[in-house]
Amino acid sequence: MDIKKQFTEEQIIGFLREAEAGIPVAELCRKHAFSEANYDLWRSKFGGMSVSEAKRLKELETENARLKKLLAETMLENEIAKEAPRKKW
Repeated sequence: MDIKKQFTEEQIIGFLREAEAGIPVAELCRKHAFSEANYDLWRSKFGGMSVSEAKRLKELETENARLKKLLAETMLENEIAKEAPRKKW
């Protein structure tokens, strides 16, 4: 199941700041229509971050995923190159 991303990092950080300012989490969740589980997840990921830090984190996560994919492809190519001479045609 693919869940549509409803909130941007900026919005999430805004929600966290509202909670830090004293708005009860349950009220915040009702007001913006998200679960307390989402709030806890966001707090663990974005708690204490500024918007620019959250954007940089997203950029780094994207780059990391790209590099992992590139590494996996290269390792597969190397494995195929090693196996090719061993096989009888």
